[in-house]
Amino acid sequence: MPSGKTLTVAIMDAPYESANSTTAMRIIDAALKKGHNVNVFAYEGAVNLTMKAQAAHPNPVKGTTVEQEQHPTTKDWVSALFKLASEKGVRLDWVNCGLCVDERGAGDWIEGPRRGGPKDLLDASNTSDATLIIPTK
Repeated sequence: MPSGKTLTVAIMDAPYESANSTTAMRIIDAALKKGHNVNVFAYEGAVNLTMKAQAAHPNPVKGTTVEQEQHPTTKDWVSALFKLASEKGVRLDWVNCGLCVDERGAGDWIEGPRRGGPKDLLDASNTSDATLIIPTK
């Protein structure tokens, strides 16, 4: 059941660079499960979290296959968050900073995210019950 509350999360880490992205995904997942709406503003390297071309890989050192590794991709995590929001009847608004997207050539995304700018973060924060900024380091 939707709570009527909204959380805004800003993240900037690129996929697989630190635990910050994983932590952000867990916070977003927990908020959606509690019925909260979530706004995400992805900037800097975080715009790559939703890149469609991500692929799981085998581990040649261990000799394991893609299937055995079950290596997750952040695009799959984000897709799962959109699915969860739909199932819970809440809103997930994922904005990729357009300036950062252009710098990185990172415009081919999975379904769900939209292009925006810093004003989207300000607007989301002004209309949210809480805002969490997850910086690098």
